[in-house]
This record gives sequence, C-alpha cells and structure tokens, in this order.
Amino acid sequence: MEQWAVIWSVRDSFISGLLTTLELFITSAIAALIIGVVLCYLTEYQKKNLNKLIIGFVSLMRAIPFLILAYLLYYGLPEIGISMEPWTAGLIALIIYHGAYFFEILRSQRRLFSNGYIEASTAQGFSRYKIFRRIILPNIFSSSLPLMGNQLIICLKDTAFLSIITVQDITAAANSVQATYFIPFNAFIVAIALYWAISILLELLIKYLSSWGAKRGMNHV
Repeated sequence: MEQWAVIWSVRDSFISGLLTTLELFITSAIAALIIGVVLCYLTEYQKKNLNKLIIGFVSLMRAIPFLILAYLLYYGLPEIGISMEPWTAGLIALIIYHGAYFFEILRSQRRLFSNGYIEASTAQGFSRYKIFRRIILPNIFSSSLPLMGNQLIICLKDTAFLSIITVQDITAAANSVQATYFIPFNAFIVAIALYWAISILLELLIKYLSSWGAKRGMNHV
C-alpha cells in the first residue's frame, strides 16, 4: 500500500505524461491520416513517375524501424544544421511514419473498390476530385476502419519510444517514478493501464464509426 501511496503522490507526473501522449497521438494521427488520403488521391492520376516516388517513400518507411527514424530526426539532423525540440522531432517522425501506413491501408481498399461506381460517376459528369471525395474516399475509408483502428493503436504505442529522445510522455513519467522511488512494478502497471484505457476508447470509436458507415451504405467494395 505504501508503494501505491507513492504513486498517488506523484500523480501529476502521470497526468502530465498522459496529456503529452494524447497530444502527440491525436495530432500525429490526424496529420498522418491526411497524408495517407492525399497520397491515395495523387495515385488516382496514374502518373508513373509520381506513383514510383510515392511507392518508394512507403517502401522506405516500411523498411525503417520507427525508433531509427526518430533518432535520425532528433540526433542526426543537427549535423546538417537542422535542430528540433524532442516533441517536434517525435511528432514529425510519427506523422511521416504512420502516414505511409495509412496510405497503404487506403490503397489496399482502393484496389478492391468496384470501377463500376467510378464509371457511373464519370458518366454523370463528376470531376476526378468530386469522384474521389464523394464516391471513393467514403467507401474505402469505411471498409478500412478495422485496419485503421489497428494502425492507430500501433501509433499510440510508438509514442512510448519517444521517451528515449526525452519526450515527457507516459513512459517517461513511469520511468522517472521507478528510478526515483525504486517501484518499477507499480509505476509501469499505471503506464500500462493508461495505454490500455486509450486503446479501449479507440476500439469503441472504430466500432461506432463502422456501424455509422454501414447504416449509410458505405461498404461497397
């Protein structure tokens, strides 16, 4: 009980870490999703060189461990005169890395999307942008929600790596408490509980969005 009393006494540290984690996660997830959508839209133009560039970017992100990318941005770029705060470097790493994966998810669903809807929309005089925004994107987004949910949870867990570059997130808070008070079990149990709670909320959100999309017929793949 004394150990849990210590945890309670340093709750502000965990709350601060939680807020930092949520800020990083929400900001990076939204920005990464936007990148994924934009890249998916650009591939609609079927420009060979552009598509090769996009695929090359995605292939590179899939080959690089996330922590290496974070190291590169925070420790490597200063050698060429580009310095960033830990929070900024971590955020950019999350956006770039998971933007590539969100694109891959959307692209996989785009391949399954029936061209009949596109042909019908073209016959009605829809522009390429309008077809993508009103026909393609809602449907492939809805069908990819389970995969999106998994990727969001991975993105959440990747924020824990940023404690290594001194970002004061949940993991950093737990590590600081265990190092100061020598209670690693309790400190990391609290960290696990916080990550788990966020993951459960994400799962509930994805289920709600999937149900909402299904009711509106956004599942034509």
